[in-house]
Amino acid sequence: MVYRFGYWLWWFVGHLFFRFRVVHRERIIEEGGAILAMNHESYLDPPLAGIACRKPIYFLARKTLLQWPVMGPLFPRCNVVPVDQDRADMSALKTVIRLVREGKRTIIFPEGSRTLDGTLQPALPGLGLVIAKTLAPVVPMRIFGAHEAMPRGGGFRLHPITIVVGEPIRFTKADFEGGGRDRYREISQRVLDAIGTLELPESAR
Repeated sequence: MVYRFGYWLWWFVGHLFFRFRVVHRERIIEEGGAILAMNHESYLDPPLAGIACRKPIYFLARKTLLQWPVMGPLFPRCNVVPVDQDRADMSALKTVIRLVREGKRTIIFPEGSRTLDGTLQPALPGLGLVIAKTLAPVVPMRIFGAHEAMPRGGGFRLHPITIVVGEPIRFTKADFEGGGRDRYREISQRVLDAIGTLELPESAR
């Protein structure tokens, strides 16, 4: 119930204040385990990614958000998996791996944290690890306009936001031969590079 309420609240907020739209929504995998991978521009990214999907998804969020008054205690009921960004939080990644194996969908930001200037940052190995352990299809998604609407460091203004969805990417065990952290980072970067190729349609500019 809490997730549904949040979904429709953000649907209203997204369309009223940000003229939110999703391009190629039909590419989002809504059945079975899948990973949604998106660039990270703003605090607006997770809820808007959530309303881009017709069915519930899970989110990784830094654990300090659960300390927020009022909203903090509600986050776990909105499918939020807390993660400690001050260290390699394997417990959070293990939870995500379990959820994907159970047939759930989760969104992961390959960059790990929000961009400072709106450009893509280098990918971290966490996404590659989750892919290696699940071999789930990965749906690349790119959000445009969220940095302008609510940049890291503060500020807020009304600005159109669009999510463009790419074709799913599928990996095999052969992609992870040799394994290791460097290989996981390479796979994460491959996904981030695919995200970087997605373009904002002229009609959404």
